[in-house]
Amino acid sequence: MNKTPNFAPALSPAIAIALALSAALGGCSGTAHKPEAPLEGARIGGAFTLTDQDGKTVKDTDFAGQHRIVYFGYSYCPDVCPVDLQKIAAGFALFEKQQPERAAKIQPLFITIDPERDTPAVLKQYVGAFHPRLIGLTGTPAQIKSVADAYLVMYKAQKPVGADAKGYLVDHSRQAYLMGPKGEPIALLPYDGSPEQIAAEIDKWTA
Repeated sequence: MNKTPNFAPALSPAIAIALALSAALGGCSGTAHKPEAPLEGARIGGAFTLTDQDGKTVKDTDFAGQHRIVYFGYSYCPDVCPVDLQKIAAGFALFEKQQPERAAKIQPLFITIDPERDTPAVLKQYVGAFHPRLIGLTGTPAQIKSVADAYLVMYKAQKPVGADAKGYLVDHSRQAYLMGPKGEPIALLPYDGSPEQIAAEIDKWTA
């Protein structure tokens, strides 16, 4: 069993205080306001240049104007990644049925943290098993480290055991980010929740 640690990113004290003050002031004013996004102002995300499952170069700017669902993992993950992706994909598929026009402006992305094994060909077969619109992204080890650092994702490959040098596991943090049209962080999606819960969160923060 892959005991993948859950390193969900914590908000800084400053952001947490700002959120608390915002909620308090909103309650006192008696005026309804759109709730502030949980990750608003957090330094998460940024520019990247990677390669998709078709071997094409992809940049973050290619998704300008679209919300993005971003999940990091790897195709050889024996348990955590496929379960998370299945739930995220089910939640997104449910949202597509509920809000097709808005869903068309959301791009789900799967970024590997195992570029040595996750070639474009491997990713093409992998992401196709979850959702037809899911884009798989890989790159050089340096490119993957850069984008993982930008998204506060930690990962570390375990040492191979035995004769199978490619049979190693990769420990990594688990986050499913909902990013805004400008690439700004909005919220963490409940990757371990039901499709209804995931769809509700997408609906809430993309309205």
